[in-house]
Amino acid sequence: MSGNITENIADKILLLISAMQDARTPWYAKALVILLLAYIISPIDIIPDFIPVVGFLDEIILVPIVFAFIYKLIPESVKQEINSKDIDESQRRRLKLIGVVLVLFLWLAIVSVVVMFIKQVFI
Repeated sequence: MSGNITENIADKILLLISAMQDARTPWYAKALVILLLAYIISPIDIIPDFIPVVGFLDEIILVPIVFAFIYKLIPESVKQEINSKDIDESQRRRLKLIGVVLVLFLWLAIVSVVVMFIKQVFI
């Protein structure tokens, strides 16, 4: 199960990277990718992380929703062309690793939220 999730994430990240380099991808999709990356990297959040439980919800909920929205903005012709190309195996391995790291980060964030909640309630 985990392999399918990480492969799907890796495939979509690869498609997004390739689509960013394609002239047919709308400028606003490219701008949203840059804004999403800036939000992920930025220490400033919509909901501060130090607030128990809800602090991590913006990353857990907002990032996948925006990512899915950006994915839908990419024209189908671009997606089909990118998917039909042969992908370099080293690039695929690297992206699978990125997918694994993203899934692990998500689980780490969930566990952190639960631990912080338990500390607030029971300690």
